[in-house]
Amino acid sequence: MNAKTWDKIATVVLYIISMLIVVLLVGFIGYIIYNGRDSLNLHFLTSDSLVDQAGGGIGPQLFNSFYMLFISLIITVPIGIGAGIYLSQYGKQGKILDFIRLCIETMASLPSIVVGLFGLLVFVNMTHWQYTILAGSLAIAVINLPSMARVSENAITAASSKVKEASLGLGSTEWQTIKKVILPSAMPQILTGIILAAGRVFGEAAALLYTSGMSTPALNYNNISLTNKMSPFSLFRPAETLAVHIWKLNSEGMVPDASKIATGSSAVLVIMVLLFNFLARFIGNKLYKAYSGK
Repeated sequence: MNAKTWDKIATVVLYIISMLIVVLLVGFIGYIIYNGRDSLNLHFLTSDSLVDQAGGGIGPQLFNSFYMLFISLIITVPIGIGAGIYLSQYGKQGKILDFIRLCIETMASLPSIVVGLFGLLVFVNMTHWQYTILAGSLAIAVINLPSMARVSENAITAASSKVKEASLGLGSTEWQTIKKVILPSAMPQILTGIILAAGRVFGEAAALLYTSGMSTPALNYNNISLTNKMSPFSLFRPAETLAVHIWKLNSEGMVPDASKIATGSSAVLVIMVLLFNFLARFIGNKLYKAYSGK
């Protein structure tokens, strides 16, 4: 067979592999949503699960997941982007930079259960905070920082190769070039890293079992405080996230309709991840067009 024939065969094989991945993803998502379809209603999303009653919901767990997402991104995004800027623009190639990259790769390969035990030792016991939202957010930040730093570094390096010399040649300083030219151009790729970081918050359970806990106290939604444990916005209260709640229902089954709540929670979790991905992509494209003048 000649080269054109082999090229056609390779193209067909790659198309088949791509379609197989899409089919598997659609089948997986469809199966989860179909099984949990009966729970996709406002009552389920806003009510609480009671130990001795059926028909509960995931209101507190859903709120905890979004709140922990917000807190963890506040910690992860500035540090991750700052690390990416240093690695791509300011760090000099050599043993020190290689050692930093080795540390980042090592952190990225740590199992989440190990990070959870580290969080239990440092953020829970040594600080005497006990199980708190802040401890869980810091543990998630430890998991997400390596990937956020590498994504930011690659995005900034790729963007700077096209525009950095032109900007410096026009008289801009290096920081002005990074702030006004490179970062806007790299924003879609950086948002991809933020999406990955957000997905870990929604899907992570092992690390949060040891840091944020498996319970949520009775909350007073009229109390807006960052320290009062009765406030939903408190950083120093235990918080059971949606992923932990699913694990707890499947392992302990403390409510009469635990299986139904677990399947409904799984469907909500998948839908939230999909919505966040689509929204982030949409915002990223808008930001890129705004900064690039398209």
